Amino acid sequence: MNVLKRPIVTEKMTGLNKQGKYAFEVELKANKLEIIKAVEKMYGVNVESVQTMRSLGKKRSKNINGRVVTGKTPTTKKAIVTVGEGEVIDIYADL
Repeated sequence: MNVLKRPIVTEKMTGLNKQGKYAFEVELKANKLEIIKAVEKMYGVNVESVQTMRSLGKKRSKNINGRVVTGKTPTTKKAIVTVGEGEVIDIYADL
């Protein structure tokens, strides 16, 4: 099981990169220790701390051919990883 799904690259998260913080979308059942091991193994940096948050899926509905179709977006989990001072994660290296 790969704990890290994808890095989160938004304006807000890119602004945190200057402070040594990086954001990743992770598996729902992943804990902080698993996230630390996965980041250290994949990027070769020392992780100082991890903060996690879960965003619950929202209900959505739309009209299709006169009918109302309802559904739900998936629940996701995000992790903000703080690396050691002077260390950088190059997210675009794999592209």
